[in-house]
Amino acid sequence: MHPALAVIFLTLFSGGGFGLMALTALVNDFQIDGGLNPLQTMIALIISMAFVSIGLLSSTAHLANPKNAWRAFTRWRTSWLAREGVFAVMYYPFAFLYLVWVFFTGGTHDAIGLILANLAALIGLITIFCQGMIYAVLRTMRQWNTPLVPANFYAMGLAIGATWLAAIQQITTGQPDPVLIGIAAALLVATGVLKGIYYFWISRPGGPTIRTATGFNRFSVRILDQGHTFGTFLTEEFGHRLPPAKAKSIKILMYLIAIILPLALLAIALWGQVATLAVLAALLVLTGFGVERWLFFIEAQHVVNLYHGRQQC
Repeated sequence: MHPALAVIFLTLFSGGGFGLMALTALVNDFQIDGGLNPLQTMIALIISMAFVSIGLLSSTAHLANPKNAWRAFTRWRTSWLAREGVFAVMYYPFAFLYLVWVFFTGGTHDAIGLILANLAALIGLITIFCQGMIYAVLRTMRQWNTPLVPANFYAMGLAIGATWLAAIQQITTGQPDPVLIGIAAALLVATGVLKGIYYFWISRPGGPTIRTATGFNRFSVRILDQGHTFGTFLTEEFGHRLPPAKAKSIKILMYLIAIILPLALLAIALWGQVATLAVLAALLVLTGFGVERWLFFIEAQHVVNLYHGRQQC
């Protein structure tokens, strides 16, 4: 699949923004380690809305005619894409009202503030699910047609949000918060494990073959003529393929940038009380999962490739 930068930014930044909102609400709900103060809450909300906005604005670059973007909201009864758009827009009023409430009242833990925070968090989590289901329901892409896709979207969104929340807390107070850093570390490890399960699953032989596609299951079938000499829209959009050795190297690099180095930096930030390292860890997590998003798209193989000489998808 063609790894369009616009869609990579959409899934990366919006997921991280919604994950940050969900964890902000959770920490203030249960007063985890005393909860967040008004300044920390407002910074988290601003970053969350900025991330979501970056994701949504970048997605318009993927449209052939961006001025018709409003049409993406009209099929919400049947389209996960439309549902994603509807819930993403619904997120803004509640997140913005919570921001205004905290700014004018300083109330991060009162009833009205928590209602607004939890509504924004719930809508954000629903949006992540819709986003994952856009890909998980596509039976033509074996690598996407699995519940592991929305599960990974959740894990990565929450991991990004947790590391940014830990960085916000440490940069505003100058002191590390062991609980928030522990939550971030646990989510990073869980994301790494879940992603490893996904990579193992897609590496197994499976999916349709040219024999099952044509119905000649008892015979050996091969394509003699692809019907074209040069590339077509289908081969340009769905024909990308990454050599296995290169894919393995990039996955190792992704784990290094998104999981291992951030965990090390968070540990140093905790014991050495160096706030800038927590910020660096958050930036590395965002960068590393950007690499993962690129891999997610380029490793997906559409069944149309069977009719262009590729025997296994």
